[in-house]
Amino acid sequence: MSWSARSVRALAIVVCAIIVIAGYTWWQGRSRPVLEVPDAAVSTSSAVADVVTVHVIGRVRRPGVVTLPFGARVADAVEAVGGLRDGATSGDLNLARVLVDGEQVIVGRHRSTASGEPAGSAATSDGLLDLNTATAAQLEELPGVGPVLAGRIVAWREANGPFPSVEILGEVSGIGDTLLAQLRPLVRV
Repeated sequence: MSWSARSVRALAIVVCAIIVIAGYTWWQGRSRPVLEVPDAAVSTSSAVADVVTVHVIGRVRRPGVVTLPFGARVADAVEAVGGLRDGATSGDLNLARVLVDGEQVIVGRHRSTASGEPAGSAATSDGLLDLNTATAAQLEELPGVGPVLAGRIVAWREANGPFPSVEILGEVSGIGDTLLAQLRPLVRV
């Protein structure tokens, strides 16, 4: 029996394909050494779990986001942002509490009572509303102040500390000269 050139080529292609497949299968099935992870890579990944990042606002010198060692306390976070402002107190904040990653620490705020009003009334004996203790709901009772503007006033107070004067209320976005003139006789600090 004689083989044609075409048959020889086809047989050669089939044999080459079998050799390539067998070689690939052997190559993939061989034993390989286990790659070891360098200690630096392990310590970097575990270091991420060994810290907490928190946002500190309120009556502190430099409000902002800080990263502290895992197990740090609220007092450590306050110290990391420069401590309390001159004359400020921490309010009802528990400085000994352990921090949780991702939380916001508000310094100088007093807890609310069951009725939703802060401990102590924002209305003073002279009938004026105290800007530094009023809740958003109490601020909404003022003429020209709705829920959004009341929220901005409270947010400004939390970010910058107590209002040093009624005039500073004009720094809140949405309070212009006209509204400030209306609010001046109704509020105090």
